[in-house]
Amino acid sequence: VQLQAFGGGLVQAGGFLRLSCIVSGKIFRFNRLGWYRQAPGKQRELVATITESDNTNYADSAKGRFTISRNGKNTVFLQMNSLKPEDTANYYCYAAGLVYEQYGSVVASGEHYWGKGTLVTVSS
Repeated sequence: VQLQAFGGGLVQAGGFLRLSCIVSGKIFRFNRLGWYRQAPGKQRELVATITESDNTNYADSAKGRFTISRNGKNTVFLQMNSLKPEDTANYYCYAAGLVYEQYGSVVASGEHYWGKGTLVTVSS
């Protein structure tokens, strides 16, 4: 299973970006898909997650500005509006509780999967 994130870039404060993440492989079930971020010199922190039943969870800093959504079990999005300079960070795609096909067998994994970050830079 691999996760690949897209959509980072440079944007002015008040602008918007849409991040996408593709989870490779044939995914039958998942517990959570989501996004974390890590700013320079800071710890990685939750941005938003979504469950297979579409329950969402947001960091306080993301509420009202960011929206997480998904398309099936393989793609998750993060719409980020009203961006602020403090949103500048590497954004990491995340998946947990996957049930997927591997070499003809069904695998239920307790691992946490991470994609490589996509850099979001918000200028003031």
